[in-house]
Amino acid sequence: MTSIVFMGTPSFSVPILQALVDNDYEIKAVVTQPDKPVGRKHQIQKSPVKVLAEQLGIKVLQPSKISGSQEMDEIIQMQPDFIVTAAFGQFLPTKLLESVKIAAINVHGSLLPKYRGGAPVQYAIMNNDKQTGVTIMYMVKKMDAGDMIAKQAIDITSDDDTESMFEKLSYVGRDLLIDTLPKIINQTIKPIKQDEQAVVFSPNITPEQEVLDFSVSAVLVDAKVRALRPNPGAYTFLNGKRTKIWKTEIIDQSTDLQYGEVVKKTKKELWIAAGENSVISILELQPAGKPKQKIGDYLNGIGQSIKEGQQVIINE
Repeated sequence: MTSIVFMGTPSFSVPILQALVDNDYEIKAVVTQPDKPVGRKHQIQKSPVKVLAEQLGIKVLQPSKISGSQEMDEIIQMQPDFIVTAAFGQFLPTKLLESVKIAAINVHGSLLPKYRGGAPVQYAIMNNDKQTGVTIMYMVKKMDAGDMIAKQAIDITSDDDTESMFEKLSYVGRDLLIDTLPKIINQTIKPIKQDEQAVVFSPNITPEQEVLDFSVSAVLVDAKVRALRPNPGAYTFLNGKRTKIWKTEIIDQSTDLQYGEVVKKTKKELWIAAGENSVISILELQPAGKPKQKIGDYLNGIGQSIKEGQQVIINE
């Protein structure tokens, strides 16, 4: 039986781990990020991968930093045929990568060499790409730079956000991995080197990137809202108050108003001018210190004073 040490953390990794078990691979251990406090009450929460591993009775390792750790030595001593990573969240030292009998491979949520890094799905949506996908590659110490073994594309719809795309990609990655592993074992697959001239990076989203810029087109405003949903969320200063914008809709009409001005206000609608004479409708938002709410509830409450033609958003 082919043995694997599996490394992953979020929900994206869960179907992939389950499929390995279902296809009779021996999972010697699951390596995932340490439990962490979540929410206002700071309740300690296990990673989705740890939850599944415990249900399956698989040994779990949780080094805060794998390089030089006791857990790394333990993995090396296991001598697995493969290390398989899927959104693990840490670099693996060369010593660890070279300790496997067959290969260390990564299931990465982009069409490499585009979007190397920790936020490939967010950038694909934020840049209004029409497709993204999964690439399986050999692992090297340099981030997401190994030779590509397999690749599968998938469309990004206008309704997709980061959560929905991660879910779709997790199943694409699952099926692609299960199809690819036997070919690696049988040496019937030819890796392809990445074109370094075509590399695009997708570093983790910074707090500065969470701010919405209404001077760009409504298409890009909407794309950013979806890219940062459900976490961390995009925000602006609406009517002088920091407000997270959770859901928007592109309006198919133009305006001569300046970006940030109110194009239309009714009891249940708030249309805002964006760049390139475009219009965007805010459907769901969350003022600071308040719960998420539909736009109608907002306009019936603290947004009552908003009027058509008013400048309600100013880029900070």
